[in-house]
Amino acid sequence: MLKIDKHLSAPHGIAPVLVKRAPKLVLPFGERSKSRLRATLDNGEEAALFLPRGTVLRGGDLLVTEAGTFVEVLAAPEHVLQVSAADPLALMRAAYHLGNRHTPVEVGRDYLRLEYDPVLADMLARLGVRAERTEQPFEPEAGAYGGGHKHGHDATFAEDYAAAQAVFHEHHGHGHDHGHSHSHSHSHSHSHSHSHSHGHSHPHGDSHDHGDHVHDEHCGHKH
Repeated sequence: MLKIDKHLSAPHGIAPVLVKRAPKLVLPFGERSKSRLRATLDNGEEAALFLPRGTVLRGGDLLVTEAGTFVEVLAAPEHVLQVSAADPLALMRAAYHLGNRHTPVEVGRDYLRLEYDPVLADMLARLGVRAERTEQPFEPEAGAYGGGHKHGHDATFAEDYAAAQAVFHEHHGHGHDHGHSHSHSHSHSHSHSHSHSHGHSHPHGDSHDHGDHVHDEHCGHKH
């Protein structure tokens, strides 16, 4: 079995002749979003992927095996909704509503493409755009953090969520060793300048000089 632990994103600069000769790994988007995967190449060889967590493979990327050989990644055709409209504004509205539902969407010059979903197909029809079910490679936009969206039913969702939680706690940690430098400078300015210059002076003439305390009849201290 081939072990693969290196990934070269397209454009990678590798000579086209080498890429053409390389075996192909053809996968739908859901499988290309997994950093740990066992799969079969188009030449029948078995491969095990051990990629950095969060890696999303795109069609045209190259993988490098432990032996230093190349494997080309291809996006497999899958069931998608191809969305188009005569009015560009209608297509923009459709993109907005899909984004509002955190739906992975591939954005083309004059189309949108998303995983087939009958509920979304109905919503798109009500928005006045064409949504046709077809089989096409699916390359959705990467998410804000570079890895695209995960669905709760993805095989790696639980472990990826746990990893994200670990990172969160590392930075906002429950060990309270977080370098957020909470300098609570609640500028309450408690300048209690209690300048108690109690001048205690004993009436018996024994002037006990307790620092600045000079006891006299105005002190109010009953001695």
